[in-house]
Amino acid sequence: MFENFIQKLKNDYFFTLEITPPHEPTIDNLIIRLKHSSILNNIDGFTTTDSPLAKLKYNSILAAIKLQKNFNKPVIATISMRDRNKIALQSDLLGANDFDIRAILALTGDPASMSDQPFAKGVFESNSLLLLEIIKSLNNGMDYRGKPFKITPKKIYPFVVSNSYAKNFKSLQKRILKKLDNGAIGVITQPVYDINNAKKLLEIFNEINNNRATLIFGFFPITKLRTARFLSSQVPGIYVPNIWIEKLELAHKISESEEEKVGLELSKNLFDELKNLHPKIHIMTANKFELVKNIIF
Repeated sequence: MFENFIQKLKNDYFFTLEITPPHEPTIDNLIIRLKHSSILNNIDGFTTTDSPLAKLKYNSILAAIKLQKNFNKPVIATISMRDRNKIALQSDLLGANDFDIRAILALTGDPASMSDQPFAKGVFESNSLLLLEIIKSLNNGMDYRGKPFKITPKKIYPFVVSNSYAKNFKSLQKRILKKLDNGAIGVITQPVYDINNAKKLLEIFNEINNNRATLIFGFFPITKLRTARFLSSQVPGIYVPNIWIEKLELAHKISESEEEKVGLELSKNLFDELKNLHPKIHIMTANKFELVKNIIF
């Protein structure tokens, strides 16, 4: 399964859908919604998030196991450095490996100060580069201290994330290079909202890649003015063009439905441009799967 998944990443159209596990003891409702949606034939796999913004959610690896079993599609499970030390990281990877969860998105993680859990503290033994090093050790048949396993783990495929915009793209390029040098095979960007921004990302990525990895554009549709304003002003590493905000402002003055219509149109046009430029796209909708149907396919 994963060998074909990675081959498609390298050589073909490649679309993944982000699933955010809920603040619940099960993801069965999400699975039911996906089964009744019309988008499954248009995506190659899923990702599962790991308590984003340090808010308590269902476990990302267990969610990946359930999704993979139900849909027979590969899942990239996110693992955050925030909540685990070296022991827990390796333990989770070994357990995931047994259930054939072998694509891992390595994240440093949002700070624990953002958490909804009282007095939560982050572990943060290091950043995501440590997790890449651990994966490299496991892929060489040994734990992080160099002790060989009696049974060699199945190959693990490490993915990472990157900002999608920077005032100084050379600094962004250096950060990406460190992740490539530590074995990342896929780099998923934060959402892109400008085709020239996307072209610049491809340019700086190709300068350092040497056929080691694949860049995957992050795509998060905007249907509301407040979302565009928030992403533009409050989320570092994302660029929302002024023309998007201006068009959404005009539509907002007319009606809520007009605002949504304009947002959908802007988002769909962008997706088509990204697909024509570089058809490797990671789709994020905050579990609003109907947006995938309306905008993307």
